[in-house]
Amino acid sequence: MNITAKMVSDLRTRTGAGIMDCKKALSETNGDVEAAIQFLREKGLRASELKSGRAASEGLVVSYIHPGNRIGVLVEVNCETDFVARTDQFQKFAKEIAMQIAAAKPKYVSKEDVPESTLNSEKAILRTQTLDEGKPERIVDKIVEGRLGKFYSEMCLLEQVYIRDADKTVRQLLQDSIAQLGENIIVKRFALYVLGQESD
Repeated sequence: MNITAKMVSDLRTRTGAGIMDCKKALSETNGDVEAAIQFLREKGLRASELKSGRAASEGLVVSYIHPGNRIGVLVEVNCETDFVARTDQFQKFAKEIAMQIAAAKPKYVSKEDVPESTLNSEKAILRTQTLDEGKPERIVDKIVEGRLGKFYSEMCLLEQVYIRDADKTVRQLLQDSIAQLGENIIVKRFALYVLGQESD
């Protein structure tokens, strides 16, 4: 199939990927745009996995005050170079993360940040609930592990559903940004302020 410049341009507008990557994706998928988007996403995922071990010591601290001035967020987002930190795309990503925190109010950045004591306490509660429902003892632990997924998706920023796209998690948004910007990106830490509430 003949891949036109317009097809490449349209795909580039939708994905933010480079011209040659878009052309290759369209060639590989015989001009099927949706399949090409999936191809680029998978390629980006692999690229983001390779980049995830690289040091990220540049970046930004971004603030967001929700309309009404009752919720405020400070978030530190790191990347590898000052050049990327200054790009509109990186700044937009950092702002999206701040807005996500304001809207979804996570307590931790990732699963790894949940204290063991909190996790053990949550497991104990879920175990009691599961037994109270009359589930057989032999499958209780498996059910508890499954239900922990819901806990993570509420409490951990990267596991949350992205507020602008219910088909995507914040982790996928992060991986897409890593693939597009070509650098490792880390959401380092955040502080959420809700008027009248003590911050943790």
